Amino acid sequence: MAPEAPMPASRAVLCTAVAIGSAIGALSRFFSASAIAELWGGGDFVATAFVNVVGSFIMVLYATLTAPRGAFPMSEVSRQFVMAGFCGGYTTRSLMGLDTFLIVLDHHPFYGAAYVVGVVAMSLLAAATGYGIGRMFDRPGGYRTIEECRALS
Repeated sequence: MAPEAPMPASRAVLCTAVAIGSAIGALSRFFSASAIAELWGGGDFVATAFVNVVGSFIMVLYATLTAPRGAFPMSEVSRQFVMAGFCGGYTTRSLMGLDTFLIVLDHHPFYGAAYVVGVVAMSLLAAATGYGIGRMFDRPGGYRTIEECRALS
């Protein structure tokens, strides 16, 4: 007898999972940024870049590992808790936009552009690394089509 398909989560359960994950992610970002500023210096720019790069890695690694055909399939609720909730609260593209704007306002448009390009490039590299590590856990013959990659989120 085939196992029953899991019952879809209600909208309220998904919203609650995302809200709780977002709160944990935002607090994690705050404490990470404080620790980075204290340990490495460099102010908010370094901390913002760090959380965005690390968040990109975590999101793609988790998405790859927990996809329906991933090594450790998880429920929609747990995936949304981590990806939309925690990672969404942890990363901060809006703060990166503010940081960039402040750099440009300080008459450094080249540094502002370099900051954006650098953070995005490092985030993409971190995402690719997370994907590569996640794929190492795939079952033999567990290839993915481009449509399955798009559906990771």
